[in-house]
Amino acid sequence: MKKTITVLPGDGIGLEVVKATTTVLDKVAELYGHEFEYKYADIGGTAIDKHEDPLPQETVDTCKSSDGVLLGAVGGPKWENHPSGLRPEQGLLGIRKALQLFANLRPVTGHESLTDASSLKKEVVDNVDLMILRELTGGIYFGRPQERRQVDGEEAALDTMIYKKSEIERIVRQGFEMAKLRRKKLTSVDKANVLESSRLWRETVEEIKSDYPDVKVEHMLVDNAAMQIIREPKQFDVMVTGNMFGDILSDAASMLTGSLGMLPSASIGEQAPGLYEPVHGSAPDIEGQNKANPLAMIASAAMMLKYSFKMTEEADALDKAVSDVLSAGHRTGDIAKEGETALSTDEMTEKVMEVLKK
Repeated sequence: MKKTITVLPGDGIGLEVVKATTTVLDKVAELYGHEFEYKYADIGGTAIDKHEDPLPQETVDTCKSSDGVLLGAVGGPKWENHPSGLRPEQGLLGIRKALQLFANLRPVTGHESLTDASSLKKEVVDNVDLMILRELTGGIYFGRPQERRQVDGEEAALDTMIYKKSEIERIVRQGFEMAKLRRKKLTSVDKANVLESSRLWRETVEEIKSDYPDVKVEHMLVDNAAMQIIREPKQFDVMVTGNMFGDILSDAASMLTGSLGMLPSASIGEQAPGLYEPVHGSAPDIEGQNKANPLAMIASAAMMLKYSFKMTEEADALDKAVSDVLSAGHRTGDIAKEGETALSTDEMTEKVMEVLKK
């Protein structure tokens, strides 16, 4: 099978982790008789520097012509003082919108061998297995107006949180479908005691749930959810929520695994291509030092194999390789305990290659 993959290294450690991942994907192709063709394009701060645009049209066109998209990371202090339209994050928001990727899947799986890397107690994080499903193209990140203005004679800022019912319905149905395939429990997270958009969200969930009688549904306020995901994460199966709440909760959930460097994500729409990226940021403090943990990017590529390419066996083999490497005690600096040897990005990649089998 031949597949075309657009690679967007982006900023910071993005280049290092996508290089590691394409190396591993080439091994997958070799083992299973596939052919992966890579097309590279700019996004984020790198695109601003080269094109004065965080998302050049050429990047959008390249992504649309591919079967899947791998994204390293965007952002960094270099571009923090740019005007809002010329910030790296606008490239990320823009590509999600351009590809109509409305659902972000963030699996959180506790590796038994990594429980010591978490700041939480072993009994809290052992065998955690939850999926955070975040709406990706609506809410406060895309609402307009979004501007500075004068209010009562002083400077003020305005953001708009807006959701159409159709946007809520499609992500909620995605959540129900996912829960059907897992442990049949869906937790809908909102702020319905304060926000009108959340009240519409909760009403929509209530309307849809009769179509899924086998799925248990609960509603949870986002502040309580933030507490519960740290206090008792094993109570959750699938969590579905809006854009901003999902952004925050998924980063909080990273501590269950010990590091943001361990969490993959997939952003999907109704048609290919999907966008696959690690949850971690661009980590400019270790850029170019061969210290980045490539495992979240590699696990994101496994999600691409599964969801965009329907290569389930290959995806499972890649996930197993990551798990086997961790079980063997191999660690990068972000998850190494005091006294443990910290592998470089290249060394960790090589360990994955060594155990990857058909």
